[in-house]
Amino acid sequence: MIRIAFVIPTLDQSGAERQLALLAAGLPATEFRICVFALNRGGHYQQLLENAGIATSLVGKQFRFDFRTALRLRRGLREFQPHIVQSFLFSANTLVRLPGIAPEGSRLIISERCVDAWKSGWQLALDRRLARRADALVGNSCSVADFYQQLGVPAAKLHSIPNVAPPLSGTLSRTVARDVLGLPQNVPVIGFVGRLAPQKRLRDLVWAFQLLQQVRGDARLVLIGDGPSRPALESLADTFDSRPRIHFAGHRPDAPHLLKAFDVFVLPSEFEGMSNSLMEAMQTSLPCVVSDIPANLELVRPGENGLTFPPGNCPVLAKTLLRLLSDQPLQERLGTAAFASITRDYSPENITAAWIRLYRSLLASPCPPA
Repeated sequence: MIRIAFVIPTLDQSGAERQLALLAAGLPATEFRICVFALNRGGHYQQLLENAGIATSLVGKQFRFDFRTALRLRRGLREFQPHIVQSFLFSANTLVRLPGIAPEGSRLIISERCVDAWKSGWQLALDRRLARRADALVGNSCSVADFYQQLGVPAAKLHSIPNVAPPLSGTLSRTVARDVLGLPQNVPVIGFVGRLAPQKRLRDLVWAFQLLQQVRGDARLVLIGDGPSRPALESLADTFDSRPRIHFAGHRPDAPHLLKAFDVFVLPSEFEGMSNSLMEAMQTSLPCVVSDIPANLELVRPGENGLTFPPGNCPVLAKTLLRLLSDQPLQERLGTAAFASITRDYSPENITAAWIRLYRSLLASPCPPA
């Protein structure tokens, strides 16, 4: 049995946590034994993992810099004796690379989920210092791998394995989804799902929607999610005459099941890793309009399974939305192609197989000197 310890800050209902849970549950129990260590707390995915027979351990981190957390994680890893330690997100990625935390002989995999331009100077400096203290760094897109190569991770240690796009179950019908969100049934709806944070550039979407309203006054804009940008976005919307047609739905755990309420999905981000929300929208056969950053272009082929625009260009975004809302056959063609590409290339079976190949390759190679 190959023993793998996954380490992550929480098991909340969020993107990285979801990908960890899907991977852990997808690894064959005949070959792998898994234990998931959550540094801060459990959450939504803890019960799901345990229901799948996967052990979880809450480390109990209380402070940003908590020496006792390192000691407890070190003790837990030594009791489990993993062949592989795989971490997710900054605090876990940092902690497992500190000397003495992972058991001697364990292979160490760092999982990065985004082009982390948000990191402060001290965080980037720490990443650079720890860059070589892992057997592999895996980005969920080529853009993420390229970002960390620039920080000093050797190219031979870099890998790109995309997110899983699991089949969506329980998606509501268009009629029911619109009723849940309080939307009219007979109007075009433009939607976004995700964290309301600066890197998503949602101000651009609100501005573009205001421009669109000059031509399509019947359209609605729905933002599902919460985050630090919400007050500023609401204040901006309040200055526009389109405000009554902009809906801030807040965080909703059922967000993937409400996608059918939309006619178009928009992702205007400045940077991404590989967006779970975009993948879910494509799986729902929604036509998608995305900023033409490299991470989005790994999923969306312009004119084939989606449309793109330059990030920050509100007039072009407004024109692209108008074009799409005015062309029902184009919506259907792009949505059908989006569904086909996601289900073909990002199935749980394909992505899990890629991880298994990496695990076997690392364990088959000689262990590097400490």
